[in-house]
Amino acid sequence: MVYEYGLTIGYSKIHIKSDVKEAIFEAIKDIRRHIRDLLNYIEENPYFRYSLKPLDVCSNAPIIAQRMAEASSIAGVGPMASVAGAIADLGLETLLKMGSKIAIVEDGGEISAYSSGEDIVASILTSEPYLSGKIGFLITRHDSPLGIGTSSGKSSQAVSFGEADSVTIIADNAAIADAAATAVCNAVTGHDIKKSISKGLERAKSIKRIRGAIIVREGYAGLIGSIPKMIKIK
Repeated sequence: MVYEYGLTIGYSKIHIKSDVKEAIFEAIKDIRRHIRDLLNYIEENPYFRYSLKPLDVCSNAPIIAQRMAEASSIAGVGPMASVAGAIADLGLETLLKMGSKIAIVEDGGEISAYSSGEDIVASILTSEPYLSGKIGFLITRHDSPLGIGTSSGKSSQAVSFGEADSVTIIADNAAIADAAATAVCNAVTGHDIKKSISKGLERAKSIKRIRGAIIVREGYAGLIGSIPKMIKIK
């Protein structure tokens, strides 16, 4: 049996799944603590919130700030571009420490997932109505653990300088996927749709620890790398 729980903490809309019920509540406690630590850190270091470039953090910074700084450095964007993914990763780590064999943490569309047996389905959301929620990934134990991050140049919920309907990144963890999705989306610009997608794919190739990328823009799509099996979702 798989248990699930959803909650909102500040700006974070979190959905957790695990085959160990107690693990979910432990993950929630840890996520709350990490978010509190981050808010306190930002209060002392406000530039961390607004920087659009990678920042160094000291060794005594909260673990969430360190994870965000690492991911943003890999992708070449500001640290807040990885916040949702970092929260998802830290929640997943707690689930696994508590013995979960199936573990998923999703924060605002950024997903950190692991399965040692049962396959997991994750849908792709995009502002392209013909695709959004209709295709997804089948995540197996061979893919695990992994992170999925999605960014859109047509969403008002995040800072983006790109024009893609969606950029979905598969990476070693969700923090890197989250930051990389922003970086790749920023590269998808220009009136030539196919050329803009190619630019985005080239940007994705340059980012370490990315496994694969899917870019969708105005009816066109581009894909590189190794990604979980794609499936149609009814």
